[in-house]
Amino acid sequence: MEISLLAFALAFGLAFANGTNDVSKAIATLVGSGVTNYRSAIVWGTVWTVVGAGLAAYVASAMIKTFSHGLVQTGTIIGPTVTLAVLTGAIAWILFASRTGLPVSTTHALTGAIVGAGFVAFAGEGLVWSMIGKKIALPLLLSPFLAFTVSLLIHPAVRTLAKKWEGACLCVMPASRALVAIDTNGRTKTLFQAMSLSQPIMAIPSQCGRAGLQGLVVGLDTIHWISSGLASFARGTNDAPKIVAMLLLGSTTAAWPSTSSQLTAFGGVAIAMGLGSYLGGLRVTKVLAENVTKMDHAEGLSANLTTSALVLASGSLGLPVSTTHISSSAIIGIGLLKGWKSVHWTTVRGMVLAWVVTLPASALLAGIAYLILTRIL
Repeated sequence: MEISLLAFALAFGLAFANGTNDVSKAIATLVGSGVTNYRSAIVWGTVWTVVGAGLAAYVASAMIKTFSHGLVQTGTIIGPTVTLAVLTGAIAWILFASRTGLPVSTTHALTGAIVGAGFVAFAGEGLVWSMIGKKIALPLLLSPFLAFTVSLLIHPAVRTLAKKWEGACLCVMPASRALVAIDTNGRTKTLFQAMSLSQPIMAIPSQCGRAGLQGLVVGLDTIHWISSGLASFARGTNDAPKIVAMLLLGSTTAAWPSTSSQLTAFGGVAIAMGLGSYLGGLRVTKVLAENVTKMDHAEGLSANLTTSALVLASGSLGLPVSTTHISSSAIIGIGLLKGWKSVHWTTVRGMVLAWVVTLPASALLAGIAYLILTRIL
């Protein structure tokens, strides 16, 4: 099948829109808990999103199959106008949500757009409703409750660890290939050592320096950074194949016309997601970082560990969950641990309303786009 330049352009546009809304889900806790500032967090999330999206070409074949032909009955002819309408409807809704600071789901938007364009194009008869329910709707509905529960369960352990680790650190010493633990009183304990004088010497962090050591400190904030990077990476591998799959919508094999078109699609989507994240990710990030609940370092880490673990697990299983629902629900769960009044419910109501409206709004926009496109193309 031939893929038009317009379809490529719209796919890249959807990837950009996705970046403006979704980069926030993996990095908001870094800012909300005071680990870093907005710009550093967005750069961090952008880099790992691009890496994950680029590698999705090799690890996300199941997701591509689900969204390219798993939702459409065999034998149903999907014209290029339907593909363009789906992409247009999803882009319009996600950009609107990003502009208004509402964290919404790209998975939800794409599903709604496929349903809306499908209804207008062939009265919905070519859609596989059982697959839409089992593979998309069910994971989307269950993921917020799962994230909420997991964040509640793991936070006590993270809080206990944070109290024990406060003021302590692990010093990684490349010069002697050693791993040294330093407690709050400055006492050291060598956990591992394999001498090698040829290894380079890293900068001297304060805790390691006070103990007379040279190396790199690994503390709770370091784990938070790593967790955020993993969540951003997982988001890239989870969202990029859904967007790229729109270029193969309705195909029977999800096969690319050529290797160059596949590389162009994934490479372009990865870059566009990165640009959207860097240039337009601030507004939604502020909402999740500041307007849901206040977080300290341990609370931010708990929410982020929940997000990274669930998104990575779902991606490995080929389940198209929403990073938006998981991240937001984890943050809400952390807030509720401190009491009902600790959560800004006005913000939460707006978020939940946006989640509910996403599917019908995307369906309506895609349906309108199809009617317009059939008259001008």
